[in-house]
Amino acid sequence: MTGMEIQTMRDYLSKSIASNRAKGVLNQNKLRGLLAEVDFRNHLARLGFANRISLGGWIARRTGPGEFGQSTVAIFPEVISDGSILSASRISPEPSRGLHTICATFHQIGIHGYYCVPDVRVVNDANGLSWQAVQLGTPNENPFMSLNEALSPYLRARSRQYNFLSYKTDVSTIPDPHVAEEFLKEHLRVSFQSSFMAEVSDIDGIFWGQQYTYPLEIKEKTSANDRSLGEFFGLDVGPFVKLAYYAAKRGNLHSMFVVREISDTETRELRQWWFITFDKLAQFASWNQQGGGTNMRGGGSTVVKIPKDQFLPMTREQLERL
Repeated sequence: MTGMEIQTMRDYLSKSIASNRAKGVLNQNKLRGLLAEVDFRNHLARLGFANRISLGGWIARRTGPGEFGQSTVAIFPEVISDGSILSASRISPEPSRGLHTICATFHQIGIHGYYCVPDVRVVNDANGLSWQAVQLGTPNENPFMSLNEALSPYLRARSRQYNFLSYKTDVSTIPDPHVAEEFLKEHLRVSFQSSFMAEVSDIDGIFWGQQYTYPLEIKEKTSANDRSLGEFFGLDVGPFVKLAYYAAKRGNLHSMFVVREISDTETRELRQWWFITFDKLAQFASWNQQGGGTNMRGGGSTVVKIPKDQFLPMTREQLERL
């Protein structure tokens, strides 16, 4: 055995991912979000933009009275599609040029970007995996260091231990080809949250265009109707605020809401890929919110409504204008 078996990674995910109110069942929003991100990357590859989209990661910022939001880090794990590659003798590849570009944009506006690689000490044991991190996007060439050493200048140390691996969630619905990617993202999150207190949110991906860099929020949606707006797509308040945070930072950083529109919730057949930049989203989002479906934590959500006619189809021509 030279790597991490799929069942070992599934066992870890079953402990790290919270189930919804139906005890032990993986929240379908979580699953659909994961599959939508993969499908989106495939869509961009078909359009010839495979080298303009990053894989996902995490964004975290400091918490505490008088300190909240004072420093922010973005961490991107090396993501692989095959757990057999996670051997103790593996050599991690260099981060892509695109990720250097993304982190340089972040660095200019005060977000510290890190590329994180798994360090395998014990074969086929999730507890034997740790992380090394290197800061990207700075004028200097930086060395790799332990994840805790890298993040300690920015995040507040956790004063008491918390068990992030206490769930018993059925993750069998995650397709085998996507287990390794989700395992590494989750393992990285648990690793730094076990050491630091932070407000954490996921990064679905980052697209860099001709002019700007766009952190993405990617959702699978059916459209709804409103007498005032006509057809619209809803976006939970939490992701809306996160997109607003990116937009407020400005510089060369903007943000974008991407929708995989499906025909219905049964077949989930793709109808169209749509997108809207935050500048336009903020102008046309309804000021009157409404209740939505079940959120990632299994509770109710509140959504912002955006008219569908303000979205653009995600075509090669539209992407070349960004």
